[in-house]
Amino acid sequence: MAADGETAKKEHIEAVVNEVKKDEHIKKEIVASMIGEVKEEKKVEEKKVEEKEEEENKEESNKDEEKKNEDVKKDEKRMKAVAYPKYGGGASGLKHIEIPLPILKKDEVLIKTEAVAINPIDFKLQSGAFRPLYPKTFPCVPSSDIAGEVVEVGFEVKNFKAGDKVMAMLNFFAGGGMAEYAIARENLTVHRPPEVKAAEAAGIPVAGLAAYQALTVHAGIKLDGSASQKNVLITAASGGVGLFAVQLAKVGNLHVTATCGERNIELIKSLGADEVLDYKTPEGASLKSPSGKKYDVVVNGASGITWSTFASNLSTHGKVVELTPGPKAYWAYAVKKVTFSKKQLVPMFVSPKGDHLSYLVTLMKEGKLKTLIDSRFPFSKAEDAWAKSAEGHATGKVIVEFE
Repeated sequence: MAADGETAKKEHIEAVVNEVKKDEHIKKEIVASMIGEVKEEKKVEEKKVEEKEEEENKEESNKDEEKKNEDVKKDEKRMKAVAYPKYGGGASGLKHIEIPLPILKKDEVLIKTEAVAINPIDFKLQSGAFRPLYPKTFPCVPSSDIAGEVVEVGFEVKNFKAGDKVMAMLNFFAGGGMAEYAIARENLTVHRPPEVKAAEAAGIPVAGLAAYQALTVHAGIKLDGSASQKNVLITAASGGVGLFAVQLAKVGNLHVTATCGERNIELIKSLGADEVLDYKTPEGASLKSPSGKKYDVVVNGASGITWSTFASNLSTHGKVVELTPGPKAYWAYAVKKVTFSKKQLVPMFVSPKGDHLSYLVTLMKEGKLKTLIDSRFPFSKAEDAWAKSAEGHATGKVIVEFE
């Protein structure tokens, strides 16, 4: 019995010892857990401090960047411009803004703009007719036909210097003319003699080149007088291109029949047209020459005239040069080509050529060519000029002049 008591006592002591050990292990686990939590909380606090410091550094960096940008803007030369921030909007979509001066490249000239002309392609670009290709960026400063004074030239430019009076043609898809300063390529910049005023010169590039190239490049007529037996019909003769086409045809001593509205008949006659038809009359709509002549060339700036109307009035090898070709014109062109038709329809696109521009300016200097100006607007009223031109009833060019 005594042995059993001793055993039981021993087992009890061992059980107590085990409980104590177990309690100590639990305590250790609790302490370790508490230490871990403290460490984790410390890490969280340290992370918060780091994030706060990063945020403060970022804010400080942003402030420095903003200050740097402000300093750059203060030093940056800026200019006034008229631009549209998105497609559409017409005249009301134009905004007067300030932008940095364009960056001059090695073969370019920087021109202080004195006058800029508005062309139909300007409205088409704004309307989104060439999206998504053009305009490439917004806000878009429109217009490509300018005249002004050279203020700086790229290091490869040889023919111009600061102070030269010039006329220039910019990229008509990119624009850039409706601003105080514009960049032009040297090969599309032309010296402007004192006889040619800025507004007159600005009206030349797109319309003048279209008229000149329609007659010479696309119709194959020389304007040196050697084609004096040729008969030419110019439709929409009181439009921007038509007015130049009538004059250039007479420079070449061609026989000119023209169509226009009744109110402009005397004007077109004064430019040298031999026959003038009111397009609203049956005679005008038929395009028939009052003297019974067949046309060797038709420069067509009107819309809605059928090929059959042209064909009945063309000479055996007559050509119709389409100034604003649409899908039907291109189709007719292709059909005439593949069928070897003697009578041709030729869609045209203005090709920027510096030598052609120089020729037109020379004619203007000699008094053989003039820009007919419908109206002039100050730069501050550029949107009114835009609206006037977009109406489509201007007789001649609409010009914006810089004060």
